[in-house]
Amino acid sequence: MNIQLLCDSLCDIPEEIIEKPYLEIVPLTVMFDNREFKDGIDISKEEFYERVKSTGEIPKTSQATYIDFKEVFDKYTSQGKKIICITGSSKSSGTFQSASLAKDDCNEGDIKVFDTLNLSLGSGQYVIKACEMLEEGKSYEEIIDGLETMRESVKLLFVPSTLTYLQKSGRVPSATAMIGNLLHVKPLFNVENGDIKMLEKIRGSKRVPSIMVDTLIKMNNGNLEDKIVTIGCGSNYEDVKGLEEEVRKKIKARKVMFTRGGVCICSHTGPDIIALSSSI
Repeated sequence: MNIQLLCDSLCDIPEEIIEKPYLEIVPLTVMFDNREFKDGIDISKEEFYERVKSTGEIPKTSQATYIDFKEVFDKYTSQGKKIICITGSSKSSGTFQSASLAKDDCNEGDIKVFDTLNLSLGSGQYVIKACEMLEEGKSYEEIIDGLETMRESVKLLFVPSTLTYLQKSGRVPSATAMIGNLLHVKPLFNVENGDIKMLEKIRGSKRVPSIMVDTLIKMNNGNLEDKIVTIGCGSNYEDVKGLEEEVRKKIKARKVMFTRGGVCICSHTGPDIIALSSSI
């Protein structure tokens, strides 16, 4: 196999995908109290959740750097590998730009840097699909074409348990966050063309799983039989059980997978979040 897949840690993917021998994750950096931790290397998801919950600290994140990508590109091109590098949205992070600059400075080898224009489980859908195509024996060019053609099919919905973190990261106005938290309103967000948009304000957490699943079904015109569905949560595994039940009850999909929200996305949404994604 002469193809190497790379992704950054903005792509939240199931454990069985992380373990693929032809995939490497380039980590972003999270900062607590002026200390830097490489996502997934110096700090695990569980350690991150616990630290945020115990300290109340809102961490900052930093993109994977030019050097990070240059080193990994050089490593695999020197082995004769063709590289497909999948990144989180260029509208939310400078990681895509870092990878693109590193690619331009590589003197040899085929390197494709692919901007998912998505985040978390949405970006992860591209990694899952790339692995699937690679194992089907698709060529380098066919995999790249396949990633391009799946853009319209990728859907991502997420609901954070509180608006506090999104407010502090500047993605939700302070007044909206305060009123939403007081009224126990759960905002349903999606990501479209790299932009995060609020679709609906849900009153009461019990209604969240049903509305999320119904919304995803509607986005797919009522049919997900040819789709991969990914369910995700942060530290709040108990909260995701209702979402799993709704998916089993209402959705017949080609494959259903599960993952945990990563350090990078949960730095902005908070450690308690549920998410739902689909793609071809």
